[in-house]
Amino acid sequence: MSKQKRQIEKEDLLAPKVYEKSRKELRLKLLEFKKNRRIPLGPYATFYFESFETMLAQVQEMLHIEKGGDDQLKDELNAYNPLVPNGNELTATLMFEIDNPVSRASFLGKVGGIEEKVFMKIDDEIINAIPEDDVDRTSAEGKASSVQFIHFRFNENQIKKFKNNSASIELGINHKDYSHTTKLTKENISSLVSDFN
Repeated sequence: MSKQKRQIEKEDLLAPKVYEKSRKELRLKLLEFKKNRRIPLGPYATFYFESFETMLAQVQEMLHIEKGGDDQLKDELNAYNPLVPNGNELTATLMFEIDNPVSRASFLGKVGGIEEKVFMKIDDEIINAIPEDDVDRTSAEGKASSVQFIHFRFNENQIKKFKNNSASIELGINHKDYSHTTKLTKENISSLVSDFN
């Protein structure tokens, strides 16, 4: 697996029987890798920062579960390749996790457009998130989806500051009904920096 690789291809996948044999071990390694890429924000939001490795694992797992072969593979690659960081961005799955279905529906009904209010701040410079444009994540009625896919695109200077791991880096949401920020830890930053060229 190459961290510099920017698209998953068929050749990157393990054969189904090989994957089945090593699945447990691979999943344990992935959990360890993802540990510093999971960032909670406020009571309900959690960012799961994606990478080549996390998306490859997702494709491999979907093929394992559904056993759809090459036809399914094409669909999975189309779905997950856009979330592999391209070298000058970070990508994340943002999930709003509320166990109670009534509370969840009420919350999501209040935060329509929240995907447009996500940002990172490096020192005093704000980088607004760009929602994945595959599908509208807020309904016409103003209800937000509980799962959002977002990109943070950085310029060269911002990447340099990120890589130095000396800047103050914050992750935030600035929605009128959900406004929270958190500072990334050195461990978060060290893990995410591998997504840049």
